Amino acid sequence: MEDLISIYQGNKNKIEDFIEESISNIQIERCIKNKNFKELFSTFSSLELIYLVNKKTNKQSSENIFRNKTSNSSLNQNRSYLINKLDFSNKNICFTNVYISSATQNRCFTLSVIYEDEILFLDFNLISVLEKLDLIERNKIFHRITKFYYFVAGFSLALFSLFIIFYSIYSFSLDLFINDKFSLEMIFKPIVSLTLSLAIFDLAKTILEQEVFFKSYSRNSSSEINMFVKFLITIIIALSIETLMLVFKIAISDFTQMIYALYLIVGVSLIIISLSLFIYFVNKKTV
Repeated sequence: MEDLISIYQGNKNKIEDFIEESISNIQIERCIKNKNFKELFSTFSSLELIYLVNKKTNKQSSENIFRNKTSNSSLNQNRSYLINKLDFSNKNICFTNVYISSATQNRCFTLSVIYEDEILFLDFNLISVLEKLDLIERNKIFHRITKFYYFVAGFSLALFSLFIIFYSIYSFSLDLFINDKFSLEMIFKPIVSLTLSLAIFDLAKTILEQEVFFKSYSRNSSSEINMFVKFLITIIIALSIETLMLVFKIAISDFTQMIYALYLIVGVSLIIISLSLFIYFVNKKTV
């Protein structure tokens, strides 16, 4: 939601001017007087809820009017907490900040219009408005397909990481209690497996957070960079443990093969240097 609010705040004047200009082309007084809001729904595809509040009593004087239904659940409800927050500033209309609607459970903002003793409240779906003005890009069918794909891939990665954990524990227990093969390699292997499992789970968690449960719409988000850096750091730790294990193994069995351990150490060092340069240039760019 933070990304959406940031986009909204950065383009608030543009959004409000667009809605005000569209409202000015509608006989809003006639709509309020006749309580016929079909024209408003046909004009604004992002409009999801309409209701009226009496300015004198501060009570809701109409049912909740949705695009395809109505509800009496909020009729005569006291709306003083809403009206007290309104600042019309010598105009007959004003906008609220973004909030989560209790009626629709969607992120929205509200346009309030004064007409005689009534205040008309129009709730606009935030995502729909941002899409309408090309401030975010989202095709509904493509979005659902990609969301499903990320859902399957994310949970599959999480399950595989869980499988690696159980397998490493099983393998360690088998060698220790049944095969009676106690060695340094037997200890290091589960550690490497668990470290890789953690890296895979972090990747799955990031995919599910950003693409499934809390979709990020920000074009300037640095979350992808953070995910990449975190994943690489975990891989570097796993490779470092593997290198240490190889050094011990060669030192015990065949010291002449130590050159291969050196190759692995150099490779890990190059990855660390490359990652350090990457972080340096990214931070330098953002300063």
